[in-house]
Amino acid sequence: MTDNSRFNNALEKITQDGDQITDDMRQMLAVDTCFPPGNGYAQFADLMTQLLAPMKFSFQRVSVPQHLWQAPDGSAHGERVNLLASLDAGAAENCNLYFHTDTVPAGDGWRFSPLALTEAEGKLFGRGAADMKGTIVAAMAAIRAAQACDLPLRFNPVFLLCTDEEGGLYPGIRYLAEQQHFAGHLLSFNGGAVPRIWSGCFGSIDLKVIITGRSAHSGDPVNGINAIESALPLMNALYQLKAEVEQRTSAMPAPPHYHGKPLTSRLTLAAAHGGSKGSTLPERFELLINRRYAPEETFDAVWQELTLCVHNAMQGSAALDVTLQMIGHLAPVSDPVGPHWPRWQAALSQGFGFNAEEFKPWGSSTSSDMGWVQQAGIQEILLGGLARPDNRIHAADEYTTMADVMALSQSILAYLADDFQQPQGS
Repeated sequence: MTDNSRFNNALEKITQDGDQITDDMRQMLAVDTCFPPGNGYAQFADLMTQLLAPMKFSFQRVSVPQHLWQAPDGSAHGERVNLLASLDAGAAENCNLYFHTDTVPAGDGWRFSPLALTEAEGKLFGRGAADMKGTIVAAMAAIRAAQACDLPLRFNPVFLLCTDEEGGLYPGIRYLAEQQHFAGHLLSFNGGAVPRIWSGCFGSIDLKVIITGRSAHSGDPVNGINAIESALPLMNALYQLKAEVEQRTSAMPAPPHYHGKPLTSRLTLAAAHGGSKGSTLPERFELLINRRYAPEETFDAVWQELTLCVHNAMQGSAALDVTLQMIGHLAPVSDPVGPHWPRWQAALSQGFGFNAEEFKPWGSSTSSDMGWVQQAGIQEILLGGLARPDNRIHAADEYTTMADVMALSQSILAYLADDFQQPQGS
């Protein structure tokens, strides 16, 4: 795409940077930033400051006030430290590179240690390898290559290393956007290694319902109230609502693997907790409901529908108390395409070898904290990343590959580089 020697030398430099890439990833995976609870953010910010300082970045730490992020169930704890790392490259415009630093908990079923980098089977295994600490590693490799080759940049890169994307009540990027801690356009790495033009995504609500009964001996349950059995009408009502909700379609283009079927709203009974032993009536039962809602729906209408379902189902119940807690909310993203997208598509083609005709617009019923960025006034959001359908994001043995990390790094380098010439008409 260009015959500029410095640019080509920088691209080549990335392919020679495997040892540093693996060392950076090893250090990042070793810091447990799982959410919940999310109490590793300060330690991760310390590590990133250590890794980026030799590259001449400057730093600002911004903590989200506790009253904004503290969920009613107490599942979140620890300081919500967001790190802004800025590099003055002498450019006229900033490009904000967004990364969420939290991961989901490791979970069960791993063949390898989830908090260590394991190189096996031609893959890089570890919790966060693809989602999304590996993307931070890729961006760092791009900046290293640019500096090693004295490559002028069109944009000043600003790393936004943010908290609580994985279902939190108040994600860090929301606070940074609302408080106007950054300016310029935004490139999010919460996407995939695919030729995709992002059309947006659904919103997500996590609602916890807590039903309180009265414990008693199960063999002599005088005056006892079984909290689990009291919840059966609610679970039936929610399952009926699920069937209704999932008939609602969105005009947002669906992913290729939907094979022409539309995106639909979703309701999931995601977790249930109650009881301790067979001889005791359970006094408390907790039900977690996840509701994915399309940009065509409004939060107020979705929330009213959910809470009304709970109220109607539990009317006349013997339960002593029914408490509702919203413990997570991400707003939907709508039409994030803007003037920087053609350059980013060309940069992805440079790194991953995509052809221009491969790019298709599609959204998803998964969710992102970028909805809050749009509500704060930034409409255009570029999207890339390391996600692929088979690399087990949010599951045991999550992995990425060195080839994908290097390809993403080359894409970032191309986008940032002043010497990068995108093809005419792209």
